Parts: sequence; structure tokens; C-alpha cells
Amino acid sequence: MLLAGKRVFVTGVLTDRSIAYFVAGRAVAEGAEVVLSGFGRGLSLTERSAKRLGGLPVLELDITNAEHLERCRADLERRWGRVDGAVHAIGFAPEDALGGNFLATPWESVSTAFAVSAYSLKGLAAALAPLMTAGGGIVSLDFDARQAWAAYDWMGVCKAALESITRYLARDLGAQGVRVNCVAAGPLATVAAKSIPGFSGFEDAWARRAPLGWDASDPTAVAHMVCFLLSDYATMTTGELIHVDGGYHAMGSDLAR
Repeated sequence: MLLAGKRVFVTGVLTDRSIAYFVAGRAVAEGAEVVLSGFGRGLSLTERSAKRLGGLPVLELDITNAEHLERCRADLERRWGRVDGAVHAIGFAPEDALGGNFLATPWESVSTAFAVSAYSLKGLAAALAPLMTAGGGIVSLDFDARQAWAAYDWMGVCKAALESITRYLARDLGAQGVRVNCVAAGPLATVAAKSIPGFSGFEDAWARRAPLGWDASDPTAVAHMVCFLLSDYATMTTGELIHVDGGYHAMGSDLAR
């Protein structure tokens, strides 16, 4: 099995439609021991999802809270002694930071989006790095931020920051053999995605232009790639932005089609 003997910490699981839910399920199927995290009003949803995954343990984690991160690190150290992989699948932007309000969004909303969606990757990596040894991997979930997207606004900026943070973490953690990568998924119909104004437009665009096609209801291919990056088959891959989007990112205009 791809992740036999690996110990993997997965954040961002809410419902059974969360991308992280599919990642956790695939990791378990590939032989990993998995612990999930949840927070606040979403913690009960995480716990219900954990039961569907066979009763996985759940830790409370506000990823912007240094005390929570330290508590999680200490718990994982007591539980496992080491961490082989971590999945960052957390993102949030206030309503006024999305939907075409880019020029009017106040700093307070931007700073919230940045802290939760980008800077938190550094916080998670710094907390877990002392428990990770050579061969360890950290993977974050991304939406390709190399161009501006309709309605995505400040979340797009935060995703660009997430990609840059990935590269700097890859630089700083490489000496201990820890890899850090991003998976840029195509649009997936999660609860979070449905809160983005005009999300159906993303689905329509992918249906027209992705050469392999795209099913926004199926995160399986994304989960497979995340598990691959956590595995020993990707030991020399770090600082990468890997697309799992049906090839959409590589295409130009779809007018000829």
C-alpha cells in the first residue's frame, strides 16, 4: 500500500463532501494512520465525518492560534512520536472579500482571509516540523492563482501567497528532508465552494475547456495526487504546484471547440 506505516495529520475535514474527507479516506485505504482536526461550530461535523471514516481521532485546532498548534503538536508527539505527513486544506474569506468587491474590501477582511488561508500553512509547518523526519511531506490544497478569476478576488490573492509560502517552506525544510507541495485542483462542489458567488461559472468553463473533462462532484483524482505526494514515490519533489484539473490550465481559448 502506498502509505503503509505513514502517520498523517489531515486538516479541513467538515462534511463527506470536503476534499480533505476524500484525502483522509484514501490515506486510510493506502495504509496510513490518520488524525483529523476540526474547530468551533464545525468540530461536530468533523467528528461525524471521522465516524464515517472508521472512527478516526479528531483534535481541536484553530489553525490561526499558536496555543492550539502547540497543543496539537504535543498530542501528536504523545500519540505517534513522529508525523510523516500533513495536509493543509483550510481556507476562508469573509463575504465582502469575494464576489467582485475587490476594490472595496477592507483590510480587516483581507487580513482574516490571509491569516486563515495562507499564513496558516507556515504555522502548521512550523508546529509539525520538529516531529517530521526525512521523507516527510506537507501538501496544501490550492486553486491555481497565476491568473485573476471572476468573483474569487482576495481569495485568489491568498492562494497566490499560499503558493509562494509553499516554495519558501520547501527551501527551509529541505535540509531535514521534508517536502512541501501544492495541489491545484479544478473546481469541486464542496460546501465552501458553493459559497463563492458565480461558482457555477467555473464548472461551466471546465466542462468546455478541460481536455480530459472534469467532474466537479468527484474529488477522487485530487485525493490520489495528495496521497502520492505524501508517499515515498515523490521523495525528490518539493516546492511544486501540481495541477489536477483535467488539463484546463494548459489550454488557451476554447473558441475553436
